[in-house]
Amino acid sequence: MKNVIHLLLLLLVVSVSNTEAQSENAFGIKGGANFTFFKVAEDSFGTNPETATGFYLGGFADFEVDQSFSIQPEVLYIVLNDFNFINAPIYMKYEVGHNFHFLVGPSLNYFFDFFTNKFKVRGDIATSYQLSNSLDIHIKYTLGFQEITPNGLFFGLGMKL
Repeated sequence: MKNVIHLLLLLLVVSVSNTEAQSENAFGIKGGANFTFFKVAEDSFGTNPETATGFYLGGFADFEVDQSFSIQPEVLYIVLNDFNFINAPIYMKYEVGHNFHFLVGPSLNYFFDFFTNKFKVRGDIATSYQLSNSLDIHIKYTLGFQEITPNGLFFGLGMKL
């Protein structure tokens, strides 16, 4: 039994080290401007939405699954006029062209002082373009699924550390 446990541990170590050698994981920071739309009917901007302009800062990790696909979770601190919230998207990132990526996934949000129900789930669609090995520009659109959840448009820069 002891030999089986040692063999399994050895296989696990070899497997993890082999995965580490084949894939590139990256960590970095990002930030930029965001434009949030309030009083928006679901799936529509309405006739005259109210907007708020703010900024965001945070970090990300990029876990490569294969050469053109990765998982990219992020944690962003967003400031909009009089309220702040945490945005944590979990993206599936796919390279659709040379240095051009398409990202999609759920976005978990915690609003500090705006809603009664402070936790909201939204959906994100994003694109990014890799300017260099460590710098990218990105644009994302966040769609609120629940009533009174704001939609947002984000423009920013990301830098791998």
